Amino acid sequence: MITVIGSLKGGSGKSTIAFNLAIWLAYARRNVLAIDADPQATLTDVVEVREEEGFEPPVRLAHKEQLWYPERLSGYDEVLVDVGTADLESLKQAIRVADRIVIPVPPSQADIWSTQRFLRLIDVVSQNRNDPPRVVAFINRGDTHHAVRESDEAAAALVSLPGVEFIKQRLAQRTAFRRSFSEGLAVFEMEPRSKAAQEWNALAAVLYPEVLR
Repeated sequence: MITVIGSLKGGSGKSTIAFNLAIWLAYARRNVLAIDADPQATLTDVVEVREEEGFEPPVRLAHKEQLWYPERLSGYDEVLVDVGTADLESLKQAIRVADRIVIPVPPSQADIWSTQRFLRLIDVVSQNRNDPPRVVAFINRGDTHHAVRESDEAAAALVSLPGVEFIKQRLAQRTAFRRSFSEGLAVFEMEPRSKAAQEWNALAAVLYPEVLR
């Protein structure tokens, strides 16, 4: 399955999600390939850190050219694509070949508007496909304080958007994600008993329920 982790807005956490998913799937003994199609190359940077530190399992990484040869991707169990608007042509091509598009949405009105625009782009790019991609979204970098309601308000807005499946599991704005990313580790590797790891495992289980069977 080709899963695109995408957004029209920077800072949504796409690379962090792609990196953690690649490692989680590798632990599950899936043959996984990650594709960095973002010119910022954040995913490439963190994979290089992981390689330099010698952490196992490794992350197999390819670059955006592979998107134009989807037949070459059929040998993998899972393909993860990290892409944004900095390279619009790669984003459109990723949409064309995707089986699923996962949208991490930080809890702000600007990110809701951005998600609405992204959904329209997906519709336009996919209009000639017989099997349009499944589109799912979840709250990323959510509030950790119960008195702050912005994450719940953003979730309510996502539920009401047509053309997207809302996932209720969310990731909070936690320093563990930033720390693990800078060290080349998945959050569940660095702090397996942390709240961040618990949130991550719950989200991964929803995104890949077949892996747990």
